Amino acid sequence: MSNTPIRAVLADDERLMREQLRARLTEVWPELDIVAEGKNGLEAVELVKQHKPDLVFLDIRMPGLTGVEAARQIAQLPGDLPQDDDWEVPEIVFITAYDQYAVEAFEQGVADYVLKPAERDRLQLTVARIKKRLAQREAPSADFSDSAPMPLQQLLHKLSAGMSPAAAKPQYLQWIQATVGQAIQMIPVEDVLFFISDEKYTRVQTAKVEALIRKPIKELVDELDPQLFWQIHRSTLVNARAIDGITRDFRGRQLVGVKGLTEKLEVSRSYTHLFKGM
Repeated sequence: MSNTPIRAVLADDERLMREQLRARLTEVWPELDIVAEGKNGLEAVELVKQHKPDLVFLDIRMPGLTGVEAARQIAQLPGDLPQDDDWEVPEIVFITAYDQYAVEAFEQGVADYVLKPAERDRLQLTVARIKKRLAQREAPSADFSDSAPMPLQQLLHKLSAGMSPAAAKPQYLQWIQATVGQAIQMIPVEDVLFFISDEKYTRVQTAKVEALIRKPIKELVDELDPQLFWQIHRSTLVNARAIDGITRDFRGRQLVGVKGLTEKLEVSRSYTHLFKGM
């Protein structure tokens, strides 16, 4: 890892919990720079926008926005930045007093968790995991043998369901109404190979049709089934069933091949974990 200090934002609606976590982090990760603290989910999102940290600690239950809702907004913030801004989705650690619905999901996911009150040994494990993931971001061409965790958006959907187990099953988009030439066409979502956005439009690509819609990627992420569509870049969602393989270019960047097409889709460093070992 580089010598640049890792910068973090911490958000919890309980002042004593923020102080306790900060104290524990000082013990186990003294070089960590906590640049800001928030009291709710809305503050957390705004502080992340302002400071662009490498790491965010979010209380999973906060007023305004829950930690999960805040994380979903934070995960889409890089998409609002100019293309030449290389800030990536920060690593996310949830602070929770409730482990019955969350621990299994966290253990398999791309986020981590700390149980209240923060215990030194468990926090050391979390810190080790975060350091490893941040190091992997700086070495995207390395060969990692770990099995790939679930995509971030899939984990957040799962956590949302765990927090509201009685809630109705989410209804994902089944059709896309898109412009093809001068006509409007209804495209079944399952036929879409990928979505890719520029500043104004989102391209909808199927095996037979290329169409345009005005809906941005950050909205599509919440409306599409996260088990079917994986976000691989701030501007790209790919149908997991359409992935033909993963290659690397001369710069070490991962490129996704799509079945039936010669076009390759770039994977940004924030999403290389999806294809570990490939």
